Amino acid sequence: MSDEYIPKIAMSIHAHPDDQEFSIGGTLAKWARAGCQIISVTITSGDSGSNDPAKDGSYKAELAQLREGEQLAANKVLGVKRAIFLRYPDGELEPTIQLRKELTRIIRAQKPDVVVTGNPEAWFYGNEYVNHPDHRAAAQAACEAVFPSAGSRLIFADLLTDGFEPHDVRYLYVHGTEKPDTWVDITETIDVKVKALQQHASQVPVDEVEKWMKEWAKEDAKDKDFEYAESFRVMKIAEEKSEQ
Repeated sequence: MSDEYIPKIAMSIHAHPDDQEFSIGGTLAKWARAGCQIISVTITSGDSGSNDPAKDGSYKAELAQLREGEQLAANKVLGVKRAIFLRYPDGELEPTIQLRKELTRIIRAQKPDVVVTGNPEAWFYGNEYVNHPDHRAAAQAACEAVFPSAGSRLIFADLLTDGFEPHDVRYLYVHGTEKPDTWVDITETIDVKVKALQQHASQVPVDEVEKWMKEWAKEDAKDKDFEYAESFRVMKIAEEKSEQ
């Protein structure tokens, strides 16, 4: 498929506040500029994201509220106008039937052409980063919600009673894969991505993220005709339906 495909409606599904900005912020900003309606789904509250020895468990509610505000600020920078927070506990996420059903309901309600999520198979990146289990759990639940649950009428049949008819997502974009087949040119939106990530000031060294993001995006664009990229494995889930 064309690298320049622009969906009408796209849904980003990730575990924590800031996952979206680290991974696909440039692509979302590019799509938003082109008129795509983007729905951002954050599954956990990010309420375990502090190792400050002065903090204890009582800080979790405050941190969750702080991180939700940071995500809203980041969404605004990217041009994401709809945010959904599921508020699962950070660090305890599992790809349960309950979570898959909740994501299925959201997909059926919002009817995205594209869902973008992480790689459920990714455990290790290089020899320095072990992928967070929440990332894998969120990605697995998202992939399984896209297929088969969202488009299969009698999976979670009680959703029909609530008015959530099946919806076929056209494409599933998976980032963080070792064998991508689609590269999105984010040269014009790399600075937007950096600014969006900088909104997560409770989690990232604001002065350093530009260097990180540009190094990673330049590596993703290696051997391409553009300077910065985000890469994906794209699964074609359903054929495009002709408009009546």
